[in-house]
Order: sequence, then structure tokens, then C-alpha cells
Amino acid sequence: MVMKQIAATNRILVFAPHPDDDVLGCGGSIAWHVEQGHQIKIVYLTSGESGSLEISKTELAALRESEALAAARTLGVKETEFLHWPDGYLMVEPEYLLKLTSLIREEKPHRVYLPHSQDAVRDHLVTHRLVIEAMRRAAGPWFQECLLEPWSVATALGYEIWTPILSPGLALDISNFMIKKIAALNEHRSQLEGFRYDDAITGLNRYRAVMNSRYEYCECFQLIKTREVMDQPAYE
Repeated sequence: MVMKQIAATNRILVFAPHPDDDVLGCGGSIAWHVEQGHQIKIVYLTSGESGSLEISKTELAALRESEALAAARTLGVKETEFLHWPDGYLMVEPEYLLKLTSLIREEKPHRVYLPHSQDAVRDHLVTHRLVIEAMRRAAGPWFQECLLEPWSVATALGYEIWTPILSPGLALDISNFMIKKIAALNEHRSQLEGFRYDDAITGLNRYRAVMNSRYEYCECFQLIKTREVMDQPAYE
């Protein structure tokens, strides 16, 4: 068990309710992890298929998955997984918990990124609750239906998108990765047609830096579980 924990120190899992949430919430940090040589996998719970009245759900899901793959490549991420759960209808239920618990045990991540606990978007909040409970279950000697050995995630960070974290516990410097983050976001063309999410997230990341540090851009996080987190440039 100890050997497995050591082997996972560079393994990162990012849970995103929809394609683009990962880039918006922690795209700069993802790019930093890639530069450090860490192994990263992004898991999309839904394919964002409910976001249009003009495009069918099947077409939009395929489009958004294609955009997510292009964005991940831009950040340097090679591993992704789409769970294809229903957009707008996520629930904390056994089927989803079993899948996420098994996934965590299988991937053995050292660090997990997920939406923070105060997010006002329903799918974001349900994703937070699902992942938190799955981490708890994955760590204990229970749920033999998940088959694999228990695994305890060392560090879990909650990222912010459109609902700012009231009292962030950590802010990481992404100044050197902001250009790459916006380039990745620009791959989500279907989402930028009606809303300037690129301008919005640039403003949020700039605001976080100006208010708290000497850096140019920062991403803020809720500290959910922190065994080892200060291995990345942060506010002083």
C-alpha cells in the first residue's frame, strides 16, 4: 500500500461536470502539472448535450466532446474519459457513486480537482458531492463491489468557475500558463458563440491575482483535503 501511494505522487484526476469546466476552473494549473511531467486524466461526467434548443442532444454531445479533446490536447493532456451521464440531471445515486469509487481506486490519484462546495450551478454542486463521497468510499475497507483495493487521495482542491469561492484557501500562480489556458478555452467554440467566457475567466483570474499577490493571473481553490499541496507557486 505504501509503495502504491508513493507511485501516485504525480497522478492527477480532474473531474468536470461538463466539457469546458475543467479549463475554466483549473486550466492553468493543469498546464502547470503537464509541464512538471505529471500524469493527468480529465473525467467529464456529462457531455454538455442539454445546452441548445437548435442542435440535437446527440449532435451537441459529439461536438462538445470533440471540443473537449482539442482543448485537452492544447493543455498537453493525453488522457480523458467521458462518462456520458445526463446533462442537467446528475444525482447522488448508487450507480454514479460505484463508478467514481471504482475509478478513484483504479487510477490511484495523488491529487483531485473538482468543483467547490459553494457552486450555484446544480450539476457542479452534485459533481462535488459525488466526488467527495466517492473519495470517502474509495479510501475505506468497504464496498467490495468496487473490486479494487482501497485508495486514499492525498489532496483535493475545489475549483471556481462562475460562483466565486467566498474564502479561498489557496491561490496558485498561473501567469505563465494563462495564454495556454485561453487557447484551450477557445477550442470550445460552441460555447463562446453566445458568451465571452474567455473574457470572463480572464477577469476572474486577474482579479484574484491583483487582490492578493504580485502575480499577474491566479486560480483560486477551496482546500478540501491537503496532505501535500504547497508544491506549486502560491500566494505568499
